[in-house]
Amino acid sequence: RIDLTDYSQATHQIIQLAQKGIAGYIIPANVHVVMTAYWQKNYQQIVNQAILVTPDGMPLVWGLKLFGFPQATRVYGPDLMLTICQQAIQNDVSIYLYGGTVLGIQKLEENLINQFPALKIAGRYSPPFRSLTTEEEKGVIADIKSSGASIVFVGLGCPKQEIWMFNHYKQLNRVLIGVGAAFSFHSGEVSQAPRWLMNVGLEWLYRLSMEPRRLWKRYIINNPTFVALFLWQLLTNRILSKKINNIK
Repeated sequence: RIDLTDYSQATHQIIQLAQKGIAGYIIPANVHVVMTAYWQKNYQQIVNQAILVTPDGMPLVWGLKLFGFPQATRVYGPDLMLTICQQAIQNDVSIYLYGGTVLGIQKLEENLINQFPALKIAGRYSPPFRSLTTEEEKGVIADIKSSGASIVFVGLGCPKQEIWMFNHYKQLNRVLIGVGAAFSFHSGEVSQAPRWLMNVGLEWLYRLSMEPRRLWKRYIINNPTFVALFLWQLLTNRILSKKINNIK
């Protein structure tokens, strides 16, 4: 499921959820998220139970347009994170940062404060690259809850961050937002693709050139499969629509 929304609507909805204390999670979805959900049905259920699933990647925006939603626009996780931070200040909402490396999350916090001096960052935690022990898990949950933060940004990458949010959002009773690479981008650990590449849907090529060993499988397998499956869905949808119109 991909929802039709924009930055203003999504940010407003998230801030309202935070103010009302409604527990749930938000997923900015790109092709990687969609294809992971296609291959893994349990993960698909996690995605479909999110409060909001935004079109994070341009291929999803183009897909929405081809399915008859010309107003569709991209709601990119790293940019959404910044618009939320801006609105969080105006609405006296504090945030928590969960994910990234120890140095990366420290730099992320510094950069966010430099950009938004009045932003309330209630806490941060960089989990180790292993499963947390029961005691560690309890400690993190307690820290997030006691921090007073209403919004938790989660930067663990797909599908780990969505699974983590699903497993913890009720216990935390907070709004959780999986922003993935936003932690790496805004901390300065990884460079973002130029905007013109993003606009033509080639951000994946830039990221692949930056991290080929880590990302080659994701893009070389997922992207062509997504295109094939999408074209099949589009063709099937149009054939069905034509049949319905003929009946009418």
